[in-house]
Amino acid sequence: MNIDKTVSILVVDDEIEICRNCIKILTRQNHEVEFVLNGLDALEMMELKEFDIVITDLNMERLGGMEVVVRINEFFPKTIVIVMTGYASVSSAVEVMKIGAFDYLPKPFTPYELRAVVQQAVERMEIRKQQEKLIGSESKIKISHQLIGESPGIKKVIKMVQKVAATDSNVLIYGESGTGKELVARAVHANSKRKDNVFFAVDCGTLTEELLSSELFGHVKGAFTGADRDKPGIFNLAHTGTVFLDEISNTSREIQSRLLRFLETREFMPVGSGKMIKVDVRLIFATNQRLEKMVEQGLFREDFYYRIFVYPIAIPALNERKSDILPIAYFFLKQFSEKMGKNIIEFDEKAASRLVEYHWPGNVRQLKNVVERGVILCENNRISLKELPMLGEISEIDEMIESIPKTNEELKLLKKQIRQKAINKIERNFILNALAGNGWNVTRASFATGLQRTNFQALMKRYKISKP
Repeated sequence: MNIDKTVSILVVDDEIEICRNCIKILTRQNHEVEFVLNGLDALEMMELKEFDIVITDLNMERLGGMEVVVRINEFFPKTIVIVMTGYASVSSAVEVMKIGAFDYLPKPFTPYELRAVVQQAVERMEIRKQQEKLIGSESKIKISHQLIGESPGIKKVIKMVQKVAATDSNVLIYGESGTGKELVARAVHANSKRKDNVFFAVDCGTLTEELLSSELFGHVKGAFTGADRDKPGIFNLAHTGTVFLDEISNTSREIQSRLLRFLETREFMPVGSGKMIKVDVRLIFATNQRLEKMVEQGLFREDFYYRIFVYPIAIPALNERKSDILPIAYFFLKQFSEKMGKNIIEFDEKAASRLVEYHWPGNVRQLKNVVERGVILCENNRISLKELPMLGEISEIDEMIESIPKTNEELKLLKKQIRQKAINKIERNFILNALAGNGWNVTRASFATGLQRTNFQALMKRYKISKP
C-alpha cells in the first residue's frame, strides 16, 4: 500500500538535538512535525491538538515513554505510538509494544529507518480509517454483476467493461488464477443488451478435446459410442445469450480451428451431423497464460489468437491493488456471516493489517476461502489472527524475532527456528503460487518451476496442500 500523505507527528525526547533531527527528516516528506521535551508536555499538547503519530523516547525524567504509551492508548486511542530507545533497552521496548506501542526504533537510527517506520504507521492509520468506513456499512454490490474496489487498476477494468458491454465484440480477459475473470465476464454480460438471456461459463481446462467439442457443439444420436440420443450443444442453448470460455489456452488446435470458423460465421455443425446451425451468441474468452508466447512456441493458432484479441482486458493481481483487499474481505465477511447465521461485524486491527500485508498468490479466490474459514472458526463478533491460521504464520515469525535470547545457546536455537520457519513459509508460498498460476494442474506447475513432478508432489504433501 503506497501512501503519500501528510500526517501530524509529535516527537517526544529530552534531547533537543534528536527532536530537531526528526523534524528535519520527516518534514522532507511534507509531514507536520512538532516536538516537546517530556511526556507531561506531550499529553498537555495532545489535549489541545490532535496528532496522528507520536514518536516518544522510552527513558525520560518527567513521565517516561511506557507511561506515555499507556495514557495515549487510554485517552487518544486513534494515535499511533512509536518508541525510541537505546540498544541496551530493546527488551524494554518490546515490553512497551505489548502494552500498545506500534513499533520501536533503536537509537541511533538512520533517516531511512525513521521514514520507514513512520510510513508503516501511516499505512496502519489508513487501514484503521478504511476499517471504520467498512464496519457496519451496507454493501449494495452484487458479486455476480459488479467488481469491488476503488484502486486505479480495478477502476480501469470497470471502465473497459462499461465501454465494451454494449457491443458484441469479442473480449479476451487476462489475469492470474483467482483474480475474478469470470466475474468480469459476467459484468460484461450483465451490462449488455443480452443481460436478460442465458450466460454459460465453460472451463476449457477441465474437459478433454472430445468432451469439450460435444459440450460446445452438441452431437447427434450415433455420433460415437454412447451417443444414444441427440444432445444440443452450449452454443445452441445459448442463442441470444453469452458464452464464457475460460482457460482458452488449454484447448487443442482442432478446437481452436472450429471456434475460429464459428467466430467468423456464427455457424457450427454438431458432432456426427451434416447440418449447419446458425445462432446469435456472444463469446468472451479468458486465460492466465501469455497467448502471444504460446503462438511463438506453436502451441496456439496465430489466426485464432488475432481473432479473439479484439478487446483485451487485463485484471491486476490482488497484491497489485492493496487498497481493495479490505473492501473485498468485508464483502465476503458479511456474505458468509449471514449465510452461517453469525453476527461477525469486523476484523480486529492485527487481522486487518495481515490481510493487507499478505501477498495473496491465489488472489481473490484465496481471500474468499480465507474469510470463509475465518467465519467458520470465529466464536464471537470479531475475527482475529487466531481465525486466520495460514496468515498467522507470519505473525509467529514476527513474535520469535521480537523475543530476546539471554544466552548464546538460546540465540543459536532461535536463529535456527526462525530460519526453518521462514524456509517453510517460502516453500509453501512457492508451491501455492505455482499451482495458482497454472490452474492447479500439478504437471504444468512442476514443469513451470523446473521441479520434478515427484518432488513437487512431495512438497505439496509436506505442507498439506490439496486442490481447492
